[in-house]
Amino acid sequence: MHHARARARTRTAGRAGPLNLLAAGVLTAIVALGLAGLARAQDGVVVSHGYSFYGDLKYPADYSHFDYVNPEAPKGGEIAVSALGTFDSMNPYTVKGRAGALSSMMYESLLGDGPADTYGEYYGLLAERLEYPEDKSWVIFHMRPGARFSDGTPVTAEDVLFSHNLLLEQGLPSYAVAVKKRIPKAEVLDEHTIKFYFTEGISRRSLIDQVGGVPVWSKRWFDETGARLDESRMETSPGSGPYVIETVDVNRRIVYKRNPDYWGKDLPINRGRHNFDRIRVEYFGDDVAAFEAFKAGEYTFRQEGDSKKWAVNYDFPKIAAGQVIKTELPDGTPPIPSGIVFNLRREVLQDRRVREALALGFNFEWTNESLQYGLFKQRASYTQDTPLMAEGVPEGAELEFLQSLGDLVPPEMLSEPALMPHSSNGERLTDRRNLRRAMGLLDEAGWPVGSDGFRYNAQGRPLEIVFLFNTSNEGTLSAVIENYVKNVEAMGVRIRLEKVDPAQFTLREREFDFDLNFDSYRPFLGTGTGLMQMYGSDEAAFSVFNPAGLASPLVDKIIDASLNAQTREEEESTLRALDRALRYEFIMIPVWYKPTYWVAYYDQYGYPEPLPPYDLGFLDFWWFDQAKADTLKAAGALR
Repeated sequence: MHHARARARTRTAGRAGPLNLLAAGVLTAIVALGLAGLARAQDGVVVSHGYSFYGDLKYPADYSHFDYVNPEAPKGGEIAVSALGTFDSMNPYTVKGRAGALSSMMYESLLGDGPADTYGEYYGLLAERLEYPEDKSWVIFHMRPGARFSDGTPVTAEDVLFSHNLLLEQGLPSYAVAVKKRIPKAEVLDEHTIKFYFTEGISRRSLIDQVGGVPVWSKRWFDETGARLDESRMETSPGSGPYVIETVDVNRRIVYKRNPDYWGKDLPINRGRHNFDRIRVEYFGDDVAAFEAFKAGEYTFRQEGDSKKWAVNYDFPKIAAGQVIKTELPDGTPPIPSGIVFNLRREVLQDRRVREALALGFNFEWTNESLQYGLFKQRASYTQDTPLMAEGVPEGAELEFLQSLGDLVPPEMLSEPALMPHSSNGERLTDRRNLRRAMGLLDEAGWPVGSDGFRYNAQGRPLEIVFLFNTSNEGTLSAVIENYVKNVEAMGVRIRLEKVDPAQFTLREREFDFDLNFDSYRPFLGTGTGLMQMYGSDEAAFSVFNPAGLASPLVDKIIDASLNAQTREEEESTLRALDRALRYEFIMIPVWYKPTYWVAYYDQYGYPEPLPPYDLGFLDFWWFDQAKADTLKAAGALR
């Protein structure tokens, strides 16, 4: 999905959820500040309404709503967003096909999404409280008896256990492998109580928050229909969330409507949220068509990602008339580590010299000025512009930690500054100095130029590279990649840019059928077992969240140390070392980033000010202004 991104986009390092096991800095729930003493029973068991690894919950047990929402936000109206490409399923958990946008929003978990003004904190949603011993060897969730699926049937502990097991049996293999190692047993204690047991001798990170984040499905529905979690299908199981499907027009439109009988609408965690009566998703074949449709009023909210459009195309009459608002809003999350990813499963790309040579074909300075209107900064880090970003040579606690890893750490990582992207001459596409460096590296790697101008190894095999590109990204990004390909061709490399439709792209990406593609990893603000799924060796061969297939003993060791950190300071030093190591491993060509959201919307919405740091929240806590909407319709700006 291109523009309709809510919490999934911005809370990039949150709970270790069932599809992506994101890097989660969570555990140990104690009630905040003065209430902490009341949370501990005499037998050492912690009882709490929420969960945080270091025991510091911002919101007390009697909180009325999150601080950043408008608790009096009106309910009603519609927000319409766009999505690019096609979909052939409304099952977001399938490992086949492409699921419809936002199709996971109907399902809830024991713990809700963390509030957008804190990091690593989670509060009860289907569960009203949880309890666990200080060694975190198990956790018990006490569920809210009033929770209901949209078909009116109760949400029970049996549904939670069923969902947990279903993900292990029919979910992504990388998820099942990771979870089975850490969560050996779960049992239902009564209709609304479930207990999970955790493996002894492992880190206590991403355990309670992991099981607390499993989406809960109706066991009854799956039993009656015989449906599978991993199949592509249009039929959906009832969810317990605030929205249900109203209509689906395959490859054209999906409409979700707010469930008027939603069981949890008055919970503190939900107050001031889920304000729209309808959320409509309009599908388009490419972003050119999507932008024209936005101008025409076919949808009403757009999060822009194309620098050229942002710089020059938002000059249409509705902007001048004030009917469409164009603005930049602050984004407090770390930039997504996107770029040109090397598939290290390919033998030719396992040679670092080849990767370094290919990287020298990317001219950020020329790209930014000539194609992107100077709107971006060059990204270097996986934790860009945060305290976890490695800078200069390692020192202090980070240096001590790296030295403790012995021979796993290359000497240059200890003595040289953290790897930074190369610089280029911005006055022309091809930087001749970088081209010479690249050609020298390829010669050194055993790929000299033949008589026909192309490169071959000693066995006569040509140096061939396939760059897989998603046609839904046509526009400025397409021009960026096409110009990059020209520079690589100038090195004597046979590089083939294969543009495929979104469905083909998804299939080939899942099968790792590419040498290069434009992809991304997740940034992190804390540790969690999701780091192993993204960057670890055990799942590198099949994890779709590790597109490069990175398998590094050094990275594994650093992640393991971060999981066993006992203080924030210790955790931060290990994660700074992780950023340094990931940059050293050189699994992608980093590109660009910006510190704000580019948004445009028809002037019929409101949002709380200031916005929280970790979420734009346009589908979560914005609201509809009926008076402004009437004005737009009276002026003919919207139908």
